[in-house]
Amino acid sequence: MSLMLENHLEIEGDLSLAERAYRHLRDRLIMLDIRPGDAINDGKLAAEMGIGRTPVREALKRLESDHLVISYPRRGTFATIVDITELADVSELRESLEPLAARRAAKLATPALRAELRNTAASIAKMATAEDPYDLMRYDITVHRLIYRAAGNAHLEDVLIRYDNLATRIWCMVLDKVPSVAGHVSEHVELLEAIADGDAERAGKLALEHVTSFEQAIRSVL
Repeated sequence: MSLMLENHLEIEGDLSLAERAYRHLRDRLIMLDIRPGDAINDGKLAAEMGIGRTPVREALKRLESDHLVISYPRRGTFATIVDITELADVSELRESLEPLAARRAAKLATPALRAELRNTAASIAKMATAEDPYDLMRYDITVHRLIYRAAGNAHLEDVLIRYDNLATRIWCMVLDKVPSVAGHVSEHVELLEAIADGDAERAGKLALEHVTSFEQAIRSVL
């Protein structure tokens, strides 16, 4: 088991049931394990997770504010449709905020987080291009969240996670058409190293290039 996964499990163990349900369902929704338009059955989800309905219902309320689910009176709750036309708006925000987070992380990350950033960069460098693209995308999510955490601004972290989630859903919709997911993920190596080195200017530049290349990759297959 990787150090990153071990740390993730330790954090998960300290969370409330509602928070655990929220994170579990959020990640299933952004990876399209729960397909766009699917009905959400809170009782079934609660049974699958081994918890009561109340934490699941609390999680679904938060997920609605994240634009990942939508509720209709007397009809129920559904996973939102992925709207490719939102790509430009999402990318515009990320092109401003991702470089900001990278620069802040380069300046403010603790020694422990810098070590984690370097270890993550080394792990990515060893990845095989033949790895499952969905596993690569899950790793991509983890890397982005690490950078946001290292930036040391909880409000910025919250906003960036929300927009990265929406961007990931769009990516997953065309994942079978994108030529190289591994290439997209490997872009993180230089970015993580620049942050760990404290090079804020380079980190911001690389973060912008990463977001821009994401949008270009999506548009190339639309």
